[in-house]
Amino acid sequence: MSKLVEFRQLEKHLAEQFQALETLKGDVSLKKEMEFESKLRDLLAQYCYNVKDVIKLLDPQTSLRAAATELKATKRKTRRLKIYRNPHTGEVVKTRGGNQKTLKEWKAKHGSDTVEAWLTSQ
Repeated sequence: MSKLVEFRQLEKHLAEQFQALETLKGDVSLKKEMEFESKLRDLLAQYCYNVKDVIKLLDPQTSLRAAATELKATKRKTRRLKIYRNPHTGEVVKTRGGNQKTLKEWKAKHGSDTVEAWLTSQ
């Protein structure tokens, strides 16, 4: 697509958006909402409150729900405990991840598939 065609399309889109904006500016219900918002903000400022304070007053459970949601988002599921038993030495390794020193040594010496066969419990 040429730059001129792209420019014309963007220009047309901008004109449509501007027309929609002008239509909204003339809307009576929008004017009422804007007037309400400005009066509400003035009232909050007069009494040194903000929107969050009002929400806490009207719905105290909101802050608890937000904290619970945040806690769920940060908590990670724990990995299962895996227990490996070396049949040659009888040594046991318990790990929740694959980055365990002895387990790495076994995999380097005997091979990953062989060591995974030594898994006794999940």
